[in-house]
Parts: sequence; structure tokens; C-alpha cells
Amino acid sequence: MSTAVAPRQMNPLLAAYLRNLSAHPLRTKAITTALLQFFQEILASHLAGAPPPRVAKDAPFLVHLLARAQISSKAFKMAAYGFLVSAPVSHTLINALQRVFAGKSGLAARVGMLLASQLVVAPIQIFSYLSCMAVINGAKSVDEVSKTVKAGFGKVLRITWMTAPVYTVFAQQFLPAEMWVPFFNFMQFLTGTYFNTKIKKMRLEAEAKEKKAKEPKKD
Repeated sequence: MSTAVAPRQMNPLLAAYLRNLSAHPLRTKAITTALLQFFQEILASHLAGAPPPRVAKDAPFLVHLLARAQISSKAFKMAAYGFLVSAPVSHTLINALQRVFAGKSGLAARVGMLLASQLVVAPIQIFSYLSCMAVINGAKSVDEVSKTVKAGFGKVLRITWMTAPVYTVFAQQFLPAEMWVPFFNFMQFLTGTYFNTKIKKMRLEAEAKEKKAKEPKKD
């Protein structure tokens, strides 16, 4: 006597998200990326031990509460970057990549898609990311933005080449295609939080050293 196995039910929230992703891909990706960038900035600030944003003593209680929670203007700027830049750029590039490899399967197609992703898509995404980060962090000229991009491009690209292929191959082998976007979003959130935390710690250490160097030496 055979026993029928009931199909595994999907989480209703995940199912609703996937329906919206299918019906409104760009809008859903933009909202998702904005939220992830917003919380990534807040989480990285906490993990790095960054001091809360300074607010006036006579500021409303809600403003003080937001500052203690590390909800700063930069978090909202990062959300705007995710909604207006990161999601549209990634959506356009990935769609173009999928059109190029549409109908192709097998190892050669997978390797080709992976190489195209790392050699074409990743550099464009990194360039847009570093350019926007420079502006968010106060760059006021093209020269300042250019310096930021030149200083960080090689490092970020190398790290991307070390991490992205691993979870891309994992997704290709073990996940259905409709789960790729949520999975990539999750992995990018983790790696983004890690690097953001590391950058903040380095900045805090540099500021501490600079402050110590300016202190008068005791005889």
C-alpha cells in the first residue's frame, strides 16, 4: 500500500512576496532593496559600536529615541539608494543577462552566465555603489567621487569574485529559479552588513588614532 506524500506548503508571506515579485518585479525589488539597505546601515552601526548621531538636547523625545536606535539620516539615504539606484540597475542588468542565456542549459551555459555576471554585471554594480556611497558620505565634486571609486573598486571586486560565485553556484544547484532573488537578497544583506561593519570599525579606529595624535604630549 503506497502512502501519498502531501506537498510541502510554502510560507504564506514568502508566497505573497513571490507573487508580487512575479507581477511587479521592479517595484518589489526596489522596495525590498530599500528596506534591506536601511536595516543594513542600522545593524552595521550597532555591530561596529558607532556612537549614536548627535542631536540637540532640546530635540523631541522621538528624535532622541531614533538616535539611540542608530536610525540616522544616512540610513534613509541608503534606503533611497536601494530604491532609486541599486534595484533598478541590478534589475536591468540581470534581465539582460537572462535574455542572453534564455533557452540555454547545461554546464557551459551555467559557467558562461557566471562569468558574464562577474565580469560584466558585478563591475557595473560596484561602480554605481561606490559612486553613490561617495555622494552619501559627503563628496561634492566629480574628483572626490572618482577618488572613492578608484580607492575601493579593486578591493570590492576581488571580494565579490570570492563570495558571489559560491552562492550563485549553490542557487543554481539547489534552489528553484523563483527563489533566486530572495536568496541573493539575503546573501547580499549578510555580506553588505559585514563589509559595512568593517568599514565603520576602521573609520572609528582611524578617528581614535587621529584624536590621540592631536592630544598634547605629557612631559
